[in-house]
Amino acid sequence: MSIRSYITVLAAVLLTLACCHPKEEMAFTTDPIANVEALWQIIDTRYCYVDSKGIDWDSIHDVYAAKAAHVDKNDAVALFDLCGAMLNTLQDGHVNLYSPFDVSRCSSWYDTYPANFDTQLQALYLHDYRTAGGLYYCTIADDSVGYIYYPSFSSGFSAMNMQWVFKSFEHCRGLIIDVRNNGGGNLDYAYQLASPFFSDNRIVGYWQHKTGTGHADFSPMQALRSDTSLVPYKWRRPVVVLCNRRSYSAANSFINMMRYADNATIVGGISGGGGGMPMSYELPCGWTVRFSSVRMYDAYKHDIEQGVAPDVTVNMVSKDKDDIIEKAIELMQ
Repeated sequence: MSIRSYITVLAAVLLTLACCHPKEEMAFTTDPIANVEALWQIIDTRYCYVDSKGIDWDSIHDVYAAKAAHVDKNDAVALFDLCGAMLNTLQDGHVNLYSPFDVSRCSSWYDTYPANFDTQLQALYLHDYRTAGGLYYCTIADDSVGYIYYPSFSSGFSAMNMQWVFKSFEHCRGLIIDVRNNGGGNLDYAYQLASPFFSDNRIVGYWQHKTGTGHADFSPMQALRSDTSLVPYKWRRPVVVLCNRRSYSAANSFINMMRYADNATIVGGISGGGGGMPMSYELPCGWTVRFSSVRMYDAYKHDIEQGVAPDVTVNMVSKDKDDIIEKAIELMQ
């Protein structure tokens, strides 16, 4: 299945699931017990990683239901903090609670890992750069290596943008694509950015979505394939992808995809993970919870929710250079 077909099918699936939106069955209430119960039920029936993460969600229910009994129904902030804390037990960057006054967020999935990214050290390499859509690019290592920094898959670029970038690297012996601290965005751009590095269309992963309320209710796995037609330019020399723990969601998918590209090497730290498209449901108080509803796998059907390990692990320890960029340059010599 191509990425465009995947997006189309998945959008239809999520729309179908949304037709069973629990808000239609819930009267508006700020009651803490009712909202915690509704939030627990949504995650229990719709979140796709309860079992695979080994989460004892029943025990979580007992803990937070007891706490909800002590929250004043007029204290929206206290209720928000309680619900956010319950969601954070999932340790998932795709899980958020949205209210008019705050958005809950989880950092535990990356904050115990090395940062492996320093903008001041990166600036030693990313200088006199040009921009093509969301891509920042220049040459490094005495003009012998191309360097692309892509900070977000939410920032678009076109096939023409990419053609100009690659044209400027025609004389280079290799290319570095840096997606460290890239929090994800549009999966279409992940496939487009990977397209030049594949000589043919091949399986790069699988996906499946929730089909019912049980923890194990999923659709059959569907294959995802690279698409060499997305851009006209092809790159047949070495390419190194740089990643760290904060390379998440669409960036995680791009890293996984590039493991199967021609002449590609992944360097840095393990990526952050993050499954497929999230979906959203509403609580009785009107707040919205977002969560993962699709499982993503590599080409060998291994779950990539917990991240993708690099081919070459490098942690940054130097004060005057970027050790990960330097390792990438070394691999091209």
